[in-house]
Order: sequence, then C-alpha cells, then structure tokens
Amino acid sequence: MKKVIVVLVLAVASFSSYAQSTFKEDVEIVQSVYGKSKSDLVKEYMNLSDAQATAFTKVYENYEAERKALGQKKFQLINDYAANYNTLTDAKADELAKATLKNNMAYEKLYTKTYGKAKKAVGAINAAKFIQLEVYLQTTIRNEIQNSIPFIGELDKSKVKI
Repeated sequence: MKKVIVVLVLAVASFSSYAQSTFKEDVEIVQSVYGKSKSDLVKEYMNLSDAQATAFTKVYENYEAERKALGQKKFQLINDYAANYNTLTDAKADELAKATLKNNMAYEKLYTKTYGKAKKAVGAINAAKFIQLEVYLQTTIRNEIQNSIPFIGELDKSKVKI
C-alpha cells in the first residue's frame, strides 16, 4: 500500500512540476526535437529569395507574437488543470474543456489569417508551405505535451483496492 501511495505522490508531483515549468517554451520543444531554433527551421524550410524573405518576415513576426500569446494561454490552462487534477469537479472540467476548445479554435483562426497575409506576401505555394509546417510543428508540440499529461482519472486507475 505504501508503495502505491509513493508512486501516486511521485506521479502527481512530476506532473505538477512539469506543468509548473510551463512545459518549456514551444521554441525549446522544437529545438529539442529538431536540433535548431524554430525561426531557423522555418527559414530553412521556406527557402525564400531575399525579396520574399523580407516580405515574409513581417508576416512571420506578427504570427509568432499572436501564437506566443495563444501558447501562454494554453500553458495557463495546463497549469490550471494540474492544480485542480486531484479535486476536479464537473464545473471545473467544463470550464477547462471550453477554454481549451476556444484556444484551439483561436489557433485555427490564426492559421487562416496568417495564410491570407503570407499568400499576399510570398504567394499561395509558399503560404501553404508555411501553414503546413506550422501545423506540423504545433501538432508535434501538442503530442509532446499530451504525452506528459495524465488523462482525467488516470492516476486513480493505479490505486489498489483494499
């Protein structure tokens, strides 16, 4: 029994400390997975001419500013989930689920808006390349985060019934 309690305490503590560290910045996750900064990865993948790169830079910088704000909100939600994991109520679960869905929709709207701006700056093919890369990177980041977060009630499954 003591062993189970120790495992549960360690699991919750590691989950909480991971959430408290804000899951690293998205950029650090990308760098750890791909071995380079996100901006270097985008620049290399996009392979734009100097004129296109100049036009794309403003679009990319605006995108990154908005994406980082959405990322901070996502991390706040994860921290809120971690803080309430052991005492999660229907009301709190509903609040977190709705806020997470809203955050996910905001990312989709940002992709759409950025695609339109990038298309004007560097053409449809390059705009599509950027959105494709960005969705791929964000999916990779989501996967890394999701693998570190226990499902609701997951820790309860490991309790031993006496």
